[in-house]
Amino acid sequence: MKALTEVSETALITLRSRVLESEKVNPLIKDPMGKELLEALMKELPHELRDRILKRRLSPVLTRHIALRARKYDELCREFLQKNADGLIVSLGCGFDTRFWRLGGEGTNYVELDLPGVIGIKKQMLKDKISYPIIQDSVLEEDWISQVKEKQNEKVLFVAEGLFMYLPKDLVIGSLQRLAESFHNSALVMEVVAEKYTRGMRRKMVERKMRKGAGSTAGDYYQFGISKASELESFHEGFRVKGEWSFFEDPDLKPAFLRAFRHSKALSKTQYTVIADIA
Repeated sequence: MKALTEVSETALITLRSRVLESEKVNPLIKDPMGKELLEALMKELPHELRDRILKRRLSPVLTRHIALRARKYDELCREFLQKNADGLIVSLGCGFDTRFWRLGGEGTNYVELDLPGVIGIKKQMLKDKISYPIIQDSVLEEDWISQVKEKQNEKVLFVAEGLFMYLPKDLVIGSLQRLAESFHNSALVMEVVAEKYTRGMRRKMVERKMRKGAGSTAGDYYQFGISKASELESFHEGFRVKGEWSFFEDPDLKPAFLRAFRHSKALSKTQYTVIADIA
């Protein structure tokens, strides 16, 4: 099996978190294909990786956060498809996500994009269960855009869940600009972090937290951040921010006292989601 990059290892943490939450008595999310994928990976991944990430006890706050985020993004995808019967969902940096099946599977107009190493492993594990197109490329490259445009360049929802914050800011801005130039009457759901967490002691704090809590060895953790949601509009005139979402707003967040943080901009806007139209 091909080795995963350090950043791509975070996809394993995300997958395991979803599965752990989906197996609870009253699950936040139902993800049977995620469970099947995790079980297949447990049999094939190197012992070191299994022990460091897949067998590590994860914080219930972390797993619930990831499950709530996945549920919210699923909801946004469903809303988009309800408004656009011929709409296309493009999952950027999909990792080991199983959203295609959570949205209904066959008949869903869906495309995934990620690095060849991740996609190769995913295809090896799920084999012929994958019936939708997958593009093996970096979101920072240009070729994938033309491949998506061959399908359609309008009514496309781009989903970037836990992706851009790990990549160099100048390259992310370039990728977003190409996106806005190439697609119209479309939308973007994009997870972001506050820019202050991409430098100095705050960045080191996040790195230590992830190493200790989740087993990630991603060295350059957060690289891209924004000071506020409207900053996205400064990258290209085609972007129009229409909403924001933080998991602190979710009524199912536990411990319940964490919901009080939604009233604090400094806390609720540490890591959150920006929802934007592409004109």
